[in-house]
Amino acid sequence: MLQLSKPEEVELAVETALTAGYRHIDTAYNYNNEDAIGRALKRWLSAEDHHREDLFIATKLPHIGNRASDVVKFLDKSLERLQLEYVDLYMVHMPFGFLPDQSGESPAVQQDGNFVLDMNTDHITVWKLERLMSEAVILPAVNQVELHAYLQQPELRTYCHQQGITVTAYSPLGSPGSKTHFQRKYNYSPETFPDLLGHSVVLKIAEAHRKTPAQILLRHLVQQKIAVIPKSTNPTRITENIQVFDFELSKNELDQLNRLDQDEKGRIIDFMFFKGSYEQQSKKQQGY
Repeated sequence: MLQLSKPEEVELAVETALTAGYRHIDTAYNYNNEDAIGRALKRWLSAEDHHREDLFIATKLPHIGNRASDVVKFLDKSLERLQLEYVDLYMVHMPFGFLPDQSGESPAVQQDGNFVLDMNTDHITVWKLERLMSEAVILPAVNQVELHAYLQQPELRTYCHQQGITVTAYSPLGSPGSKTHFQRKYNYSPETFPDLLGHSVVLKIAEAHRKTPAQILLRHLVQQKIAVIPKSTNPTRITENIQVFDFELSKNELDQLNRLDQDEKGRIIDFMFFKGSYEQQSKKQQGY
């Protein structure tokens, strides 16, 4: 639920999703839409046959709170906005350092409280996971990363599977709805965003199954046991995007989609536009 929409659009999107059968709502402190989501959830939960334990609500610690001492403060703010007593998954949104406020402490210690059921790492690579797995007291449950037909990250997925870490794919459709936002705010090139929905391979498979291109791209990931969180505020698309469990792709079709992988050339969002990020500073120091 990346905030590129008006609050009333976000509320309608959540209500449409819940009616369609979605139970996993993904948001973040930085998305600035937790208030709108909270209002929609409150209305849904007011019905007698709707129960909090049937939902899976995930939100994220902002990059400005990547210190153990700040975790509870930001979690409390998110809980207040969402009008919830707990979230099912709390994520470290961007696990890279911001100068000069870097901290080697793990915010995962806050799992001992009564606010969170699971911890997550977001946008994290294999070498970072290896370090985390060797040093953390509480191991990550989920790794949410950019993952779609052009960026399939097989090495990362294999490592996460071996460690019992669920992989969640953001931008599973190639972020068509975020194109204008990233061009305007971060000066992204239009060519950065792939037209996966219009790719000939995807269109051919969609025609064979009488499904939408988006449903084919989502099924490609779901069939490989990857959780997906497509973003949409369009009621029709929201309803269509969950209708991916009534068909299967053949091995040949999976192979065709797998061959679309462009490795790092297919990455859309690298987060180096954040001034002062440790990785950005490292690249500059190394002459990149």
